[in-house]
Amino acid sequence: MKAILYIGHGTRSKEGAEEAKSFIHRVMERINVEIQEICFLELTKPGIEEGFLHCVDRGATEITVVPLFLLAAGHIKEDIPQALSSLCERYPTINVKIRDPFGVQGEILDGIAEMVRETVTNLTPKDSVLIVGRGSSDKSIHTAFAAITRGISDRLGIEHAEVCYLAATEPRLKEGLESISVNSAGKIIVIPYLLFSGLLLKEVDHMVKIRQKLGQQIIHTGQLSKHRVIEDIIIERATEGE
Repeated sequence: MKAILYIGHGTRSKEGAEEAKSFIHRVMERINVEIQEICFLELTKPGIEEGFLHCVDRGATEITVVPLFLLAAGHIKEDIPQALSSLCERYPTINVKIRDPFGVQGEILDGIAEMVRETVTNLTPKDSVLIVGRGSSDKSIHTAFAAITRGISDRLGIEHAEVCYLAATEPRLKEGLESISVNSAGKIIVIPYLLFSGLLLKEVDHMVKIRQKLGQQIIHTGQLSKHRVIEDIIIERATEGE
């Protein structure tokens, strides 16, 4: 029997965890597979082993693992395969397939551009975009965000776009906000490249509000899971080859 196991990152934020679970339940309702389970890599329960065993207990003979991660970094390349390897050894008769992370997709960039247009009135070429990534020590992240920055800038017809990160690499959020503020001739649109709300998004929100109180024309779009395109991509990943 087929099963789908969704793996989220996890968060210390209760609000963020509930939002992630609610989002995954919406996805589940759109997929005609009886066995579907939610789990998280860290910080939020259930963990990967518990989610996997729930699939097994419900009679799964084939498990499609769908990581809810935007880009391929350490978690996708190392942590998730490592967490699953011992489970695959314990249950050698179960066929386990791990789907790729979302990657840099035109569909996602189209959705982000649409979010920006819905959030910001009177968007002009003089406005600027600051994309805020989670951050990783994996060098491929910089290449990915360079492509994301170009793609969003082109779609919005904006002349100036920059990227910064919340952890593990530079430039950090504070530096990114200072840089974009100096270089922008119009409004500043901050795009948190995060799937769900949580402590990281609260950090972005806090920094943006400080600048708003100082009279700066700055706004952020919120988490990407607000846009239906993310649901659509997960469903495509989960049902690929069906």
